[in-house]
Amino acid sequence: MPPRPQCERRLMRTITTTDDLAAFCTAAKAEAYVTIDTEFLRERTYWSKLCLIQMALPGKDGEAVLVDPIEGDQMSMEPLYDLFRHEATVKVFHAARQDLEIFFVEGGVFPNPLFDTQVAAMVCGFGEQAGYETLVKRIAKQNLDKTSRFTDWSRRPLSQAQSEYAVADVTHLRVIYEWLAAQLQKNGRSHWLEDEMQVLLNPETYTVRPEEAWLRIKTRTTSGRFLAIVRELARFRETYSQAQNVPRSRVMKDDALLELASTRPTTTEELGRSRLLLREGRKAEIADGILAAIKTGMETGDLPKVEADKEQLQVNPALADLLRVLLKAKSEQLGVAPKLIASASELDAIAAGGREGEALQGWRAEVFGDDAIRLCKGEIALSAKGNEVRVVRL
Repeated sequence: MPPRPQCERRLMRTITTTDDLAAFCTAAKAEAYVTIDTEFLRERTYWSKLCLIQMALPGKDGEAVLVDPIEGDQMSMEPLYDLFRHEATVKVFHAARQDLEIFFVEGGVFPNPLFDTQVAAMVCGFGEQAGYETLVKRIAKQNLDKTSRFTDWSRRPLSQAQSEYAVADVTHLRVIYEWLAAQLQKNGRSHWLEDEMQVLLNPETYTVRPEEAWLRIKTRTTSGRFLAIVRELARFRETYSQAQNVPRSRVMKDDALLELASTRPTTTEELGRSRLLLREGRKAEIADGILAAIKTGMETGDLPKVEADKEQLQVNPALADLLRVLLKAKSEQLGVAPKLIASASELDAIAAGGREGEALQGWRAEVFGDDAIRLCKGEIALSAKGNEVRVVRL
């Protein structure tokens, strides 16, 4: 592996005071963009614990810094949040969703304008969820040392290897950003990225409501009573996890939750017979919450009907297959992954007469959704010539 450029080590410094952070952020406001990444831990908590922030200014010799909120425990993040609100400077991240959740939860702020290189790479034809290492190799023409990737970022002091790994996440990102931004401008897809960024910048993306937590639990059962108990158990688990800042799995895992919704214990003794409930979940305050949730689910008259509504969809199999052919043709023509445009469930919904969903909005409507509706209405047909599928107006 080639050695890292010496300029990275020479220009890297660690910030632990509000004044130093403010000075760097002021310098960043004078630039067209700044690259940003974070290191955090979430294995033992519900909310992510921010351990490190990396930032770099443009140019090969642009300064790169590590902002250490652990060593600088009295440091205010307000200068960084002010930079996030500064619209003249683009904030560049890779796979920004978890980073943005941290800043939204802790500071109630989003970096705007935002450029996510993972999303931009998908739009530019790099496939689904292009990894940072892939982009470093293909665009920056560098190798990435991943040995420090899974280290404990909350421990201090940081090793030299950790610091160099962390800063590489934002120094290589400069080259990647400039290349992708130019490519988007060239292929006329900048507005595709803007649409995707609006999802990342929407508070609803990061707002977890305990009463909706059950919707993430996979079950094939359509019984309203069973789903009502699942809903109440998931509501309790989410509320407790948030309040105690512990992972959901520490309270109970999904398989244990579904078991309890099926066996429906009413006493602590019956709860103790659960095969899947972990020791943590048998503690008094959790056990009482579980039993109360089951009781509420058993007695409520408000039974979920989501799965029943889904069953009412009458999917035309032949039309769904045609939509898949259309999607494949469009994705090959555009050089992007089919799942970036539409999911299998969205195709089935369109074939069943549905006219809502991401596949029918924004840039996706332009490149696929509008023709999908025309195909359903019989206004267009598909023809094949060799390996090419063409759209024919009727």
